Amino acid sequence: MKPNMGTADRIIRVLIAAVFAYLYFSGTVAGTPGLILAILGGVFVLTSLVSFCPLYTLIGLNTCPAKK
Repeated sequence: MKPNMGTADRIIRVLIAAVFAYLYFSGTVAGTPGLILAILGGVFVLTSLVSFCPLYTLIGLNTCPAKK
């Protein structure tokens, strides 16, 4: 897997995942929508850790800076 996510994109995903986790664990969003948010947050963290997003590959997006 070739990295396709830049640093800013990774930071934004982790911040969004933190918001999703807060909403789920505080009980603000409960039930099925809360579970979906928790899973989506987990996916955001996982893709940030590996710097690769499969969806970006499908749509041809690459936010990773070019290496010199």
